[in-house]
Amino acid sequence: MLNKLKKLDWGMLLILALFMVMSTLLVRSATYGNPEYPNYDLKQLVFYAAGFVVAICSTLFDYRLFLKGWYVLYGIGVGLLVLVYFAGDKINGARSWFTLPGGLLSFQPAEFMKILLIITIAVLIGRRQGDRLSFTSDLLPIAAFSMLPFMLVMIQPDLGNAIIYVVIVLGMLWIGNVRYTHVLIGLTVVVGALVLFVSLFNTFNTEIKDYLTSQEKEHWYARINTYINPETASDKDKYQSEKSLIAIGSGGLTGDGYMEGDSKNRRFIPYPYSDSIFVVIGEEFGFQGSAVLLLLYFLLIYRMILIAFQCYDLKGSFIIIGIVSMFVFQIFENIGMMIGIMPITGITLPFISYGGTSLLLNMLSIGLVFSIKAHQEKYELD
Repeated sequence: MLNKLKKLDWGMLLILALFMVMSTLLVRSATYGNPEYPNYDLKQLVFYAAGFVVAICSTLFDYRLFLKGWYVLYGIGVGLLVLVYFAGDKINGARSWFTLPGGLLSFQPAEFMKILLIITIAVLIGRRQGDRLSFTSDLLPIAAFSMLPFMLVMIQPDLGNAIIYVVIVLGMLWIGNVRYTHVLIGLTVVVGALVLFVSLFNTFNTEIKDYLTSQEKEHWYARINTYINPETASDKDKYQSEKSLIAIGSGGLTGDGYMEGDSKNRRFIPYPYSDSIFVVIGEEFGFQGSAVLLLLYFLLIYRMILIAFQCYDLKGSFIIIGIVSMFVFQIFENIGMMIGIMPITGITLPFISYGGTSLLLNMLSIGLVFSIKAHQEKYELD
């Protein structure tokens, strides 16, 4: 046990500790004086304490056991996605959550499925042991295993996590030695699908709006239309993106000062403790504070990639690359939607936004990286 703990990446732990300090201070600033969010900063500290326990304990667990039982884990994840559709709680228009007894923590199966999908794809790609991936025996099964959770999450509806699934698979396929011809075909299909989607969306704009409104999914229309046609979107639909840009821009180089953000204090920013927490950073700490945060993210990702390169087991490397793909996209999407270059989704900022489920699962992902690093003795797999 001590030998495994000695293999902990202390640099990553230091970065996570800095994230904990930043997150707690930012959540306190975002919720201060608002009775709707009592003691969220203290709750975030509790979540972080539990997260560190999860990450460190995961180091002692041999990740290869997950690989051997991947089909069971995948089945559990899919089962939870089906169950939440019928028995989950509806929050912000999406039936995506189970509220645990006591109400302290809400569990989102779509978040948990990210890790299970990464493990599943790592096993499927790892069967080739680094050789080129075949279309029929590799890419088609990977597409099938990925499409099922993607569709289940889409019907909740949870567009943000569904997109993350796609990014995870694409990132792992790229490192998994996919053929360039398959990449070209895939890019052609994706670009063509996007062009067709935008064209159809604009052509049948009114019909799509009426249909989504009748299905109680009008927020989907608002987010997509605001991104594709910002000049025609209503003031209500553009409210969050415009207020976020104003707040971040007002922060300038050094920011307005801790807890002094004008837009945040006047409650112009929706969900400043969660989805929009980057706005608090930009407004109160300016470009300098935002740059420090991005530097810490870079160092975390850099350390994870180094561990992936040092792996004897390719499946372990693929798992780490899947986790890296997940984190990189979430960071890019969350910050991007706050500065107007990405559409508004419900994706939170990793390790910074308030939230028990997302934080604990992010820490579990880091724990999985620690486990891979700690169990890299040479061995033969069946």
